[in-house]
Amino acid sequence: MSDVLSSFLASTKDGKRVDQARVVPEWPQLVGEQISAVTEPIMITRDGTLFVSVKTSSWMSELSLMEPQLLAAINAGRESGKVARIHWRLMG
Repeated sequence: MSDVLSSFLASTKDGKRVDQARVVPEWPQLVGEQISAVTEPIMITRDGTLFVSVKTSSWMSELSLMEPQLLAAINAGRESGKVARIHWRLMG
């Protein structure tokens, strides 16, 4: 059943959205324990923008500089549903 559902989703535009949405629960494994401890992924938009809350402004600055490396890690092995950019915001 899961193979049928996966095949169906892969053939639709919603399949890309499902692949994108997987980033949120996979966040700790994708970015590591240290970064996941100070961040929380919120949502991903259709254009591939991932919104992530960050605990402090100093971490937000550091993560902004690391964005190319983080995007490479997040998108590694993904054929569809890639993250195009990360929008960092302070937790409020």
